[in-house]
Amino acid sequence: MKSALCTLLALTSLIAATPLKAEDGWISMFNGKDLTGWKSNEEVPGVFTVENGELKVSGGRAHLFYMGTDGAAKFKNFEVKAKVKTTPGSNSGFYFHTEYQDKNWPDKGFECQVNSTHTDPKKTGSLYGVVNILALAPGQAEPQGGKHIKVDKAPSTDGEWFDYHITVKGNVITLQVNGQTTVEWTQPEGFDPAKELKNMPGRKLGEGTFAIQGHDPKSTTFYKDLFVKSLP
Repeated sequence: MKSALCTLLALTSLIAATPLKAEDGWISMFNGKDLTGWKSNEEVPGVFTVENGELKVSGGRAHLFYMGTDGAAKFKNFEVKAKVKTTPGSNSGFYFHTEYQDKNWPDKGFECQVNSTHTDPKKTGSLYGVVNILALAPGQAEPQGGKHIKVDKAPSTDGEWFDYHITVKGNVITLQVNGQTTVEWTQPEGFDPAKELKNMPGRKLGEGTFAIQGHDPKSTTFYKDLFVKSLP
């Protein structure tokens, strides 16, 4: 009886630890062991490593693009769920509707900001440059471009894992941090980012893959439990 009970408890724990199942349409993007399915542009070599089942992003500017099992991952309507952790002064981001690029910040697609305490006032939960969750330091000038939602501090905390939930459906983008909606933005008909946004002509809905950003030599962030589900 005791043995059967232990087995039941072990199975229950396993089920609880894997709530996102393939039969529900969720696909795991990160195996926790290596970078299978991903490709770094190596603008700065060695930025992306796997340690203790976590993706560590540290050492400089580079971007890690999701290629998928066939090397041609592409998504239009989707949900993404991820766990992310910042460290003091760090900056990163999660791109969607983008494509592989050898260097520089990705020209195509949108960035979901990851930043708890970096000097950039655009904090976690921002649709970067489009709708900014803005926490200004005393005396800091308000940046140009996009809509600003002013807050006292970021919705994420250094050293603590937070849940990032990103949904794109039709012309609506929704970002949630720990279950709270930070941005819900509808791309207007006839939207022209070259005219509407500052130096971001590629910020327009279409289709593409995902990318994780390494920002600068002083930034260290962590990612795990990365899942995606395609939507009709």
